[in-house]
Amino acid sequence: MNTAGFNSPKKSIVEEGMVDNHSSTGNYSNLSTPSIEKNKTNNADNEEEVREIAIPEKPASAYVTVSIMCLCVAFGGFISGWDTGTISGFVNQTDFLRRFGTYSASGDKYYLSDVRTGLMVSIFNVGSAVGCLFLSKLGDIYGRCVGLMIVVVIYMVGIVIQIASIDKWYQYLIGRIIAGIGAGGISVLAPMLISETAPKQIRGTLLACWQLMVTFAIFLGYCTNYGTKRYSNSIQWRVPLGLCFAWAIFMIIGMTLVPESPRFLVKVGKFEQAKHSFAKSNKLSVDDPAVIAEIDLLIAGVEAEEAMGTASWKELFSRKTKVFQRLTMTVVVNSLQQLTGDNYFFYYGTTIFQSVGMKDSFETSIVLGIVNFASTFFSLYSIDKLGRRKCLLLGAATMTVCMLIYASVGVTSLYPHGKDQPSSKGAGNCMIVFTCFIFCLHLGSSMLCCCF
Repeated sequence: MNTAGFNSPKKSIVEEGMVDNHSSTGNYSNLSTPSIEKNKTNNADNEEEVREIAIPEKPASAYVTVSIMCLCVAFGGFISGWDTGTISGFVNQTDFLRRFGTYSASGDKYYLSDVRTGLMVSIFNVGSAVGCLFLSKLGDIYGRCVGLMIVVVIYMVGIVIQIASIDKWYQYLIGRIIAGIGAGGISVLAPMLISETAPKQIRGTLLACWQLMVTFAIFLGYCTNYGTKRYSNSIQWRVPLGLCFAWAIFMIIGMTLVPESPRFLVKVGKFEQAKHSFAKSNKLSVDDPAVIAEIDLLIAGVEAEEAMGTASWKELFSRKTKVFQRLTMTVVVNSLQQLTGDNYFFYYGTTIFQSVGMKDSFETSIVLGIVNFASTFFSLYSIDKLGRRKCLLLGAATMTVCMLIYASVGVTSLYPHGKDQPSSKGAGNCMIVFTCFIFCLHLGSSMLCCCF
């Protein structure tokens, strides 16, 4: 292939291939079917021509800088994981119960009802769902980096409301909703930015770092709860919440260093900036033929999407383009991940360990966090070596056995003399082993990362 054309100021090969189609109409969405098919054919020919110039492979050490930048983006997972790790301890902290719970005269203590506990814990995920659906659009309007900064600020507003809560549990609930909305936006935009920025040689590993950050934050959240439980005032829960500002500020600073998504820059017509962004991520010069070739591919893809017009919701259920099958697989796999019951242990770990007779449930939660975090490292290796499908099948089978044993022991042997009597230590230890060392080990090395 003649590469001289890449260095000339004339139109790129993609633009030359597309000019006839563009001149036929000013509205891409009104193109006839034959025009679209011709457009696709031209794009395919251009892509085959461009792909003759491959991005030169480099050792992993050459991507240290871009890896650090992507880790700053993956730090968004730390924000979600921190909430998971800390809220499980909050609902058992004495000051938190005194402020937001109900006093029991018979037991002479404060407690949170099951309904209130469930609301306080789960409302964050409800907010996250809202943020995923609506705030992700900010990435298409303002760019991935600016969009991430906006949702991080929303998250910080929710944290302020929670810290400012004195004795009104519904104020704390509102703060968790708002923080969840911000975290939901982060969970969409951060992986998107990594996938569009990271070099393809290490893209899978850098994407898996998102889940690594989640598990690391859960572990640190458990450690923080263990450190603050000795206090008897609001330090128990306000200090962990206050640390959220440090994580948020760190991420905002990181966004100023990370290059914007080349795909977004191409979509808004900033081709030169797209070349600079791609060159920076892949450690190449702006004039490198591989850089220009990749940008031409992005231009071809974006123009092809525009030529097809605006997509409708009906297309999600179309079987002709395999979209419905892919949608079904994505929804089912991610839904089954949530239905494995992992959040049952992470959100209510402290409460669960108390119920099975652990003297210090905060210490046991730390062990849970260590196993979960360590197993995620194994997934960085196993996913590429064994494949996504095999990892999911092996992990699901082992986790099923663990949950069956956990449930069976809990129902039949945990309270041999009735629930009003102390629990069986042997049964409790058996449940902890299958939870911490087997279930969470296979969860972290399969389900948590493979779904992404």
